[in-house]
Amino acid sequence: QVQLVESGGGLVQTGGSLRLSCVASRSIVGILSLGWYRQGPGKQRDWVATITGRDRTDYADSVKGRFTISRDNAKNMVYLEMNNLKPEDTGLYYCYADILIPRTTYWGQGTQVTVSS
Repeated sequence: QVQLVESGGGLVQTGGSLRLSCVASRSIVGILSLGWYRQGPGKQRDWVATITGRDRTDYADSVKGRFTISRDNAKNMVYLEMNNLKPEDTGLYYCYADILIPRTTYWGQGTQVTVSS
């Protein structure tokens, strides 16, 4: 089992930057993948970015070139660096962890990001 706690959200103007952090309750070494989803007001939860156990990264088209996902295995942390933020980036950002055995996805409680125009 893994507990995930996000932090780093806040209110920022268009073009600004934020860095989200997610700390896991256990070692993230061996976890299949970690990443972020977001849910905007009145919208479904959408995938944002993933980093695998082999440090392969992947991004939604809407954030490519602006967001960077990274991990620090020693600190059990996953980060999402967000630059050139836009109002459409507003939402509740959730950290997730995919465990292979047994195949399970764990979620954090979310951290709010609001981008003002």
